[in-house]
Parts: sequence; C-alpha cells; structure tokens
Amino acid sequence: MRRSRYPGLLALSLFLALLPLALPNAYTYDVVVRILINAILVMGLNLLVGFAGQISLGHAGFVGMGAYSTAVLTTHANWHPLPAMAAGAALAGFLALMVARPIFRLKGQYLTMATLGLGIIIAIVIGNESAWTGGPDGMPVSSLSLVGFELSGEKRWYGFMAVLLVFSLWSCQNLMDSPFGRAVRALHGSEVASQVVGVNVGRYKVAVFVLTAMLASVMGSLTAHYVGFLTPGVAGFFHSIELVTMVVVGGMASLYGSIVGAALLTMLPQLLATLEGWETVAFGAILVFTMIFMPRGLVPTLAARFGRTR
Repeated sequence: MRRSRYPGLLALSLFLALLPLALPNAYTYDVVVRILINAILVMGLNLLVGFAGQISLGHAGFVGMGAYSTAVLTTHANWHPLPAMAAGAALAGFLALMVARPIFRLKGQYLTMATLGLGIIIAIVIGNESAWTGGPDGMPVSSLSLVGFELSGEKRWYGFMAVLLVFSLWSCQNLMDSPFGRAVRALHGSEVASQVVGVNVGRYKVAVFVLTAMLASVMGSLTAHYVGFLTPGVAGFFHSIELVTMVVVGGMASLYGSIVGAALLTMLPQLLATLEGWETVAFGAILVFTMIFMPRGLVPTLAARFGRTR
C-alpha cells in the first residue's frame, strides 16, 4: 500500500479539484456531496467489515445517534454544533464499547443478528422519543458554523467534504499500515493464528468497532447539518443495508473500493427515481450479482485483472 498511496491520493485530489467544472447546477452538487459523505462512512465501515472481518448490519444506528445528538443539543440546549458533534461521537463510542465485548463473542449469523438488533433498538428509541426528536415527523437542524464561518450552500459543502474525504483516505491508509492496522487485518485471516502471534483479538475487535462507531456518528452529525432536516430513517435498517452493500460492491478491504461503491450506489436511487419502490430490488440484485461474479468487489477484481494487488 505504501508504494501506491501518494499517486492515488494525488489523483483523487486532482479529480475532486476539477470535478466542479462538470457540475452544472445545485442538484448535481447535492448528489456529489451525498456521495462524499457516504464514501467516508463506507470507508470507516470497511475497516470493520472488510479489514477486520466483523459484520455489522446496524451501523446506521450510530449514524442516527450522531445526527440526532447534534440536532437535539443544538435545538433544545442551544449548544454550538462542534461540542454537540463531539458529544454525539462520545455517546456512540461509549455505547459501542459497552456492547462490543458481548456481541463479538458471537460468530456467524448470531453476530449478524446481534448487530442488526442493536441498530433496530437505536432506530426505535429515536422514533419513540417524539418530544426530543420529533418522532416520525422528524426535526429541523441548524446550519453548521466553523470558527465563525457558516457552512451553507452546496458549493461550500462540496469543498469541505472533498478535503475531508482526502484527509480520511490518507488517515485510513496510515492506520492500516500501522501496527494497529496489521493486527486488525490479521483478525480477518485467522483469529487463532492472530492469538498465537500475540494479538489480543478481543481488544482489537472492540477498538475497531468503537472507532468506526465514532466515525459514523461524526458523519451522521455532518449529514444532519447538511440536509437540514432529520427523520428516523437515517438510523433505519435499510440505511445499514445500503452501507454494507456499498462496501461489498466497491470491494472488501479496499479503501478506494469504498469510494467507488458509495458513488455507484448513491447515484442509483437518482437513476431509479421514476420507479418508486424499486430501489430495494435493485440493491438486492446488485448485491447478488456482485457476490456471484465479483466476490472480492469491483475495485479488487479490476485491480487483479490488470495485474495489481490493490
């Protein structure tokens, strides 16, 4: 990874710098901003699912926690957005820490059902606390202010999220090259072999789960401020399935695959806008096709086809 890191980062930076030349209106900017948000979310989830090999079907619950923590604290308690985002991330990290050890003692379908149940519980709590969250009707969220600068409008959000995406990719690449990252990747290969060479399997499972939960919370907070209005669907089961599908389609244990998967599947609902209700069928069909014909995902499959390992 180290040899190809900087050319890839430079290519992505150049692409993002030139992309506004091809965006004709606010709608296309909005779609691209949502792609960037999802790309960072999926990149974080890929650390857990792709690199560590630990499934999570409830990750949207942490996204919802961050989104609603920011919305509730800024609306009802008049907090500044930045402390509210930090509080949401701390809450998500604490919950992830509390549930990680019992959850990761499970294997296979039992682990899948446990993470699914966690996400459903979070979504139900958000939907039922109507006095604070607005319940199914949702609630408005104020705009985001950073050091006296109000982040509003699709173009400003695009610039901010583009820089954040490049920084997130660089950070994840460095993390996976670190001793921590090598230990996390060892979990996917064989937990028994990892224990033999001295890796504390339980500790690293918990650490990567907490890390990805906090990242999901931060991105949920940013989503709330960008969209300006929240509904419980942000923490719903279908959102979790979307995120996992993006990981699988783009490529497990591939950071660039996370970006590609997020781009493809964020644009898909826009292409199917005239076929209301068929998004779920399309997501399922894409997932089945990928698992049958490209089990490693799009980017790793193409990289292997053209003689590259990553």
